[in-house]
Amino acid sequence: MEAETIRTRRLTLAPLAAQYAEEMARVLGDPRLHDFIGGAPESEQGLRARYERLVAGSGESGVSWCNWVVRLRSADCLTGTVQATVVGAQAEIAWVIGTPWQGQGIATEAARGLIGWLAGQGVTTVIAHIHPGHPASAAVAASAGLTATDERHDGEMRWQLIVG
Repeated sequence: MEAETIRTRRLTLAPLAAQYAEEMARVLGDPRLHDFIGGAPESEQGLRARYERLVAGSGESGVSWCNWVVRLRSADCLTGTVQATVVGAQAEIAWVIGTPWQGQGIATEAARGLIGWLAGQGVTTVIAHIHPGHPASAAVAASAGLTATDERHDGEMRWQLIVG
């Protein structure tokens, strides 16, 4: 499975490419974005190298890494990323939206668009792992149709949606 362009009402999810590293370094440059995911903002060069690795794929048979940048069409700017790791009919998704664009429904719209695309590709189970102290990400997951479970993974709560 390979990422394809996804369009929603306000957004274009464009397949990730190294060419986006410069703009994404600015979008993801706020250290507060790493409060729940750990680490620190990457440089343009670091992002470019990471994006090249992601685009090259997992290298594992049956495992697809699908990654997108999120473009807000009205402002013609990138605002974040969404991703899906697909194994068989299951996809684990994640999203990161830059601080200036948070609270505008962009993450929810992007997640819904991604889930719709995944369903069209035959995915039947969508999961996300969310830090229990991150109510904004929990709200995105809930708005996108996922439900919290009792399962934990590396301290994060598993959310799940059965598509169909």
